[in-house]
Amino acid sequence: MYTPHGAHHSHYQTPYVTPYILNPASQVHDQFENNFMGKEIEYFSEAGFDMTKIHIRRNAPVAQLYEDAVRNEGAIISSTGALINFSGKKTGRSPKDKRIVFEETSKDDIWWGPVNIKMDEHTFEINRERAIDYLNTRDLVYVFDGYAGWDPKYRIKVRVICARAYHALFMNNMLIRPTEEELRDFGEPDFIIYNAGQFPANRFTAGMTSTTSVEINFKRMEMVILGTEYAGEMKKGVFSVMHYLMPVKFGQLSLHSSANYGPEKDDVTLFFGLSGTGKTTLSADPKRQLIGDDEHVWSDEGVFNIEGGCYAKCINLSPEKEPEIHAAIRFGSILENVVYNPINRIPDYDDVGITENTRCAYPIEYIPNARIPCVVERQPTNIIMLTCDAFGVLPPVSKLTPEQASYHFLAGYTSKTPGTEDGVLEPIPTFSTCYSAPFIVLHPSRYATMLADRMRNTNAHCWLINTGWVGGKYGSGSRCSLKYTRAIVDAIHNGSLAALPENDYENFDVFNLSIPTKVENVPSDVLDPRKAWPDKDAFNKELKKLAGMFNRAFAAFDKQVDEKVRLAGPRIA
Repeated sequence: MYTPHGAHHSHYQTPYVTPYILNPASQVHDQFENNFMGKEIEYFSEAGFDMTKIHIRRNAPVAQLYEDAVRNEGAIISSTGALINFSGKKTGRSPKDKRIVFEETSKDDIWWGPVNIKMDEHTFEINRERAIDYLNTRDLVYVFDGYAGWDPKYRIKVRVICARAYHALFMNNMLIRPTEEELRDFGEPDFIIYNAGQFPANRFTAGMTSTTSVEINFKRMEMVILGTEYAGEMKKGVFSVMHYLMPVKFGQLSLHSSANYGPEKDDVTLFFGLSGTGKTTLSADPKRQLIGDDEHVWSDEGVFNIEGGCYAKCINLSPEKEPEIHAAIRFGSILENVVYNPINRIPDYDDVGITENTRCAYPIEYIPNARIPCVVERQPTNIIMLTCDAFGVLPPVSKLTPEQASYHFLAGYTSKTPGTEDGVLEPIPTFSTCYSAPFIVLHPSRYATMLADRMRNTNAHCWLINTGWVGGKYGSGSRCSLKYTRAIVDAIHNGSLAALPENDYENFDVFNLSIPTKVENVPSDVLDPRKAWPDKDAFNKELKKLAGMFNRAFAAFDKQVDEKVRLAGPRIA
């Protein structure tokens, strides 16, 4: 297998092809590109771009972005027609280098701390200038204008300005693509991303801790990226802006969740869950339409996707396990940091030689049962919170009250299974508030309160589903069968679980959860974790241990939440 060391250092360097050698008419087209934006050229000049030197390619066709990426960036075309790109040194997000500008319009709303680190306005101006200066040294500058949010009432206009065709194609896939008419009448953007990721930040600038800087200014509605070419920074930058604007300016609830729609019953389900809990797998249901896989807004009218595409993990991807994602990797899709066979260009999804965080970005219409447009004017019927509990004590399914829903949403619990190589046999608990700690902008309790209010107003059912271990913890029990989890989700969707009478539910102590005694196609001894464990003392020990972990993690929110929510957590006698 061939593992490149970044786009520009491969032994398979793409030979330089003299431009226009076959088609002199291309030169005319290139000169036309700078005039393509008409009156908007003025905006670029005012922003500091040298329009006499740079060529701007605005919303370039996918094929042209392929040509540029192959010619100039060492990209490779895979056997199925996807574009394989490399993000260089950074193969994931840089959370420690993320900054929010401390300014008067937003400072009282932001949840300041390790997730949202303060930056002063002057430093932002320096970094913005540095990014534009770098972009001015490039022959080609790519601009992509698109939308975030499928509901026209709440959508924002986003402009991405970057120097890599890979980044332009990535945002072409991840934002909502405008029609020709919408592009012509696009006007001024609401949010601008200056991506000069190939160029480092100056470490001696006040407040900089490394050569990487990812920063958002809510007053200017701008984002600057220096020192990282990882494309996911742009996607999450747009989400951060929506996570701020939707609650603060529009009074709507932005969520890190997947969502699907059942045409049969005209119902919407939201799925929350951290990595490894089955969110992508369970929301991709052949009987239902996918609204989206990652970022949504629960509005007064219904639910809509923020994005125009999907950004899926590729590690161990196979046509058997995830046929829809596998089939979406074709012309127009981007494979990021995926190792490939240099002889036949077939990607090796099991090879983690570059990173475990291999990714694919594709337009949502590449998923056959996607609902286009990705918006449903229908309030959610069900909310599913997914957790993978490797301690093996949480029930496979329990029904939550609005207060419990707020509690578990704020806790955002899952656990990672221990790595075998380091000899640690204990599962590692993870608490990521609102199931999206790295992207939270406002205080978590604001999102949790909005969620509980909306649940009450719509009578939505909320379910906590454990896709983790049953009959024992990691090492002695077994992972809950996907067949059973799917049967539970089916029972939620067909309404049979919600229709069960009160006496068909029993109380699961300590966590005080309401668990059903029967679910079609699921053995009853699986539904109650206590019955599934052969050693009852060992079960009680693990149960109390996990309850203690919840209580310690939730202590951070004690002062900000309603007493009813605080009391909805586990109680140790």
